[in-house]
This record gives sequence, C-alpha cells and structure tokens, in this order.
Amino acid sequence: QVQLVESGGGLVQPGGSLRLSCAASGSRFSFNAMGWYRQAPGKQRELVATFTSGGNTNYADSVKGRFTISRDNAKNTVYLQMNSLRPEDTAVYYCHAGLVVGITTIQDYWGQGTQVTVSS
Repeated sequence: QVQLVESGGGLVQPGGSLRLSCAASGSRFSFNAMGWYRQAPGKQRELVATFTSGGNTNYADSVKGRFTISRDNAKNTVYLQMNSLRPEDTAVYYCHAGLVVGITTIQDYWGQGTQVTVSS
C-alpha cells in the first residue's frame, strides 16, 4: 500500500516560516501529480500548491509569493516552503499524489495530514 507521510508542521508565530515534507513509499507506479492541500475547521479542503500532471505549478492566490512547492524525484518527496505565515494559514496540511490521465485521476493517495498553527 502506498503511504504518504507528512512532516514539518507545528506552531509558529505570524511572519514565521515552516517547511513541510511529504515522503511517498510503497508506490508501484510513478506519480505525475503531487501537491499540498489544507483544511481548516468548518471549511472545505482547498488547494495550496501543486505540480500538475502537465508539469506546471498551481498556487492558491492567498499563498502566491509566500509559499514555494518543490520536489525531489529521486527521493519521491515533495516539499512546501511556507514563509510570511499568517493566522489564516492555520490548518491541517495534506500531501496528495496521483496518477492523472487527461482529466481522469486513475489513482490517488492522501497523507494523514500535519497541523500548522500560526498564532502569537
């Protein structure tokens, strides 16, 4: 079974930084879409930053200029560098990986989530 394990979350003050990591293991195929989503209490899960199956990056407008997604294909790992954090960034952050053909997701996986709390 494929596992995605997030790490790097925690408590940080406004204006601070965190770096999230997501390591995939047990994959029987290569993912062509990987990224980060987040969910705050009472809200829907939303896209934060992704590598699309077409090789592009997508960022939520609210994080553009502050967050950077990167990856290490050799380690099958994706990262999220978060700078200038705001209280509204507080959420559980989830790693996502998928095999996408056209608009169809053949298979996808979610990590268990890591809590990010931005508070004074």
